[in-house]
Amino acid sequence: MVEGPLLGATAHTVGWALFGGVEVGRLRLDRGSSAYPSVAERRLRGKQARKVSPRSAAGVWESPPDRRDPVDIIEEGTRTALESLVPIRYGRMSATPFTFYRGTAAIMAADLRTTATSGISAQLCGDAHLSNFGVYGAPNRSMVFDINDFDETLAGPWEWDLKRLATSFVLASRENGWDADVQDSVATACAASYRHAMRTFAEMDNLEVWYSRLSIDELAALRKPTKPGKKAVKKAREKDSERAARKLSEVVDGRRRIVHEPPLVVPIKDFLDAEQRNRVEQVLPELFEKYRATLQNNRQHLLDSYRLIDIALKVVGVGSVGTRAFIALLQGHDEDDLLFLQIKEAGISVLAQHGGLSWRRDPGRRVVEGQRLIQATSDILLGWSSLGDNHFYFRQLWDMKGSFDTSLADKHALHQYAGICGWTLARGHARSGDRIAIAQYLGKGDVFDSAIGDFGVRYANQAERDYQTFMAAADGGRIQLDTSVNK
Repeated sequence: MVEGPLLGATAHTVGWALFGGVEVGRLRLDRGSSAYPSVAERRLRGKQARKVSPRSAAGVWESPPDRRDPVDIIEEGTRTALESLVPIRYGRMSATPFTFYRGTAAIMAADLRTTATSGISAQLCGDAHLSNFGVYGAPNRSMVFDINDFDETLAGPWEWDLKRLATSFVLASRENGWDADVQDSVATACAASYRHAMRTFAEMDNLEVWYSRLSIDELAALRKPTKPGKKAVKKAREKDSERAARKLSEVVDGRRRIVHEPPLVVPIKDFLDAEQRNRVEQVLPELFEKYRATLQNNRQHLLDSYRLIDIALKVVGVGSVGTRAFIALLQGHDEDDLLFLQIKEAGISVLAQHGGLSWRRDPGRRVVEGQRLIQATSDILLGWSSLGDNHFYFRQLWDMKGSFDTSLADKHALHQYAGICGWTLARGHARSGDRIAIAQYLGKGDVFDSAIGDFGVRYANQAERDYQTFMAAADGGRIQLDTSVNK
């Protein structure tokens, strides 16, 4: 592996995003109400949207007659994946209907296209199930709660995110063995929290919305901490660069290297021949230089204080298994000053072909800029790069990340968590969409909340049917499962 400082700079100009025809990020001159809709006009837009799509319509889910075979969609999503890892992905999806759901964002995107929406867009997470929310370390090293996965982020109907989130709570409730009333009430609580939060954000000034966040201390003050919540925070505090170095690296012949733990962690020197390794080493400086150019100047200076010493393929998540995801080990001023970066392949969002408003041709940039738009605060080393037709985004590995274990939750805890996730999703949408119009559409009553609860239950039934179809395909030999590394 070529070692040395990551030096050099290239000029980079950040483009501006278009969301539903409304330009975001560029200061505009006031040319009257046509350029700047008034609060009254935005409220009217939300109220008129009810006539086009009644709030009760959000509860409707009926499988269309021409609905595609879910296994076809799943297989289609693995065509560009690393073939040897696909059985691991399928194995992880096979564990339960909920883990299956985590790997089927593409199926739900196709289904959501057929559902009613208000016609109001926001920047979407694109895969807003409950496991993609959690705690992580802010730049000031405080811990915050937010959405933490943006592989599918794209602008689109805000309802899509909320429906995917509510359904995940129904499936988690079923996994815990709870009855239908609890399943519906948890999904409804998620939607109610979203509605109340959006109405609060609609009354805030723009900067107030952008400064809003949920720190761990604020969560503790607002709600009695639950057992799974305490465990997630404790585990996250310990999940930093030092722990990554202990777990994922070792000293071999006096040199620090990434561990060899196939098939989950495999250094490139262990799966590439000499010619392939040479080609990789030749292109790595370009990959890192392009990444460096996407960082702020002060963060470029920080990156330049490290040198790259090893890189490995690392299996991550459920739906991401099979994508080209790497970890890079960098060393600072001495052998104990280590930094792990995750380098993850980015592709076309699953929402793109179903009505999502694509505004970035570069998938890595799409992920990073979508994350920066939605999150209250993002990793200081978040950036993107590309090599030919291959696109990637970079971020620190782990960085005090932790998630809520629903298997440890009682009914009260899961209701709390549903409310926190609903608030957080609303905050992300309020930053990027027309929060005043959305709030007016939602209204003061619980009509929309109940509709989302109904949808969550109905679509959870669909997800379970799809799971059975998936398992039948495995039993029949159509797809291969590797459950040896399910975790």
